[in-house]
Amino acid sequence: MKSADLALVLTGVMLNAAAQLLLKAGARAISGVAFSVANAWTLAERIAFNPPILAGLGCYVVSVVFWILALSRVDVSIAYPMLSIGYIVSALAGWLLFSEAVSASRVAGIGVIIIGVWLVARS
Repeated sequence: MKSADLALVLTGVMLNAAAQLLLKAGARAISGVAFSVANAWTLAERIAFNPPILAGLGCYVVSVVFWILALSRVDVSIAYPMLSIGYIVSALAGWLLFSEAVSASRVAGIGVIIIGVWLVARS
């Protein structure tokens, strides 16, 4: 894979991971609102005017543009497995930003993902 193609794939992956992290940050801000029909309007307002959620949705939109460009140049059988890099980034960022636990089994799973992505990238 050419370095420019890899850059497109990785940019799409990183934007997707950033979107997830921003949505998580926004979700934490609305976690105090009970999920019910009575609170539907309040919940909708909090989601609609939540800067991290809006930024996360924006990251998704931009990531789709990069992903389409990447797919125009890279086989889907190579590009799609690269999305797994987002799992690694999200797990690490979740640990750093949100104090989420990263157990030994998660670390082992991340190791398997790294090996899999490496094998796909080599092909």
